[in-house]
Amino acid sequence: MTAQLAHIIRHPIKSVGYEEIDGALLTEGRAMPLDRVWAIAHEAAAFESPLSCWASKRNFLRGVAAPGLMAVQCRMEPDGKIYLNHPEQWHVTLDPDDPADRVKLIEWVRPFWPTNRPAPRSVERLSSDQSLSDMEAPYVSILSTGSLDRLSETAGTPVSKHRFRGNLWIDGWAPGAERDLIGRTVRIGAVDIEIEMPITRCRATCADPVSGQDNLETLDLLQSLWGNTQFGLYGRVRTSGPVFQGDPVEIL
Repeated sequence: MTAQLAHIIRHPIKSVGYEEIDGALLTEGRAMPLDRVWAIAHEAAAFESPLSCWASKRNFLRGVAAPGLMAVQCRMEPDGKIYLNHPEQWHVTLDPDDPADRVKLIEWVRPFWPTNRPAPRSVERLSSDQSLSDMEAPYVSILSTGSLDRLSETAGTPVSKHRFRGNLWIDGWAPGAERDLIGRTVRIGAVDIEIEMPITRCRATCADPVSGQDNLETLDLLQSLWGNTQFGLYGRVRTSGPVFQGDPVEIL
């Protein structure tokens, strides 16, 4: 089977929603467009608002501390606003750059955030549009549906790809084969992505993205399959260009 790009996913607000799209324009040295552009800082964040440079994940609301956040779905509207939906919360459409809507966003996520944690404080965005992902480097993430299928077989139940908050999902690779790609280049359509490191997973992946309930010991499953808790790859875009679902994937 020829490998191909099966899914393209972005997460405009860090830890608050996922959206599958048909295509994206990747830029050399940049992260996925509109991926983790905004993030919600909590009251114990180690910086003053507004944020002036990349900050680590411990400063922001995350699914590992609030599994309910993992069930948020989102959609970018044509006017640039973001539609958010959750099975236990009324939907909302807002502009994360609008001061009034920032207050609305904080109030919307508050029911999912534990009361024994520092409360949501501010919505942050970098003027450079640098991604506020877990890594400071401008990576895109690449994952394998073959490995996901193997994980599902081991779990005895379908495991959703949205547990892993990835960008580019590849069909056609043997389970675990992507683990040998560190230092290699993957060509998707006409875009080259250099693979730099594996992604080590946390307990956010244990939460079901449909219900928001912590219901699967994902880390134990990964450990039993491959001897560690890595799943997926970080890569750096080396040539700019569009990628679309169905694009052929080649290992150079």
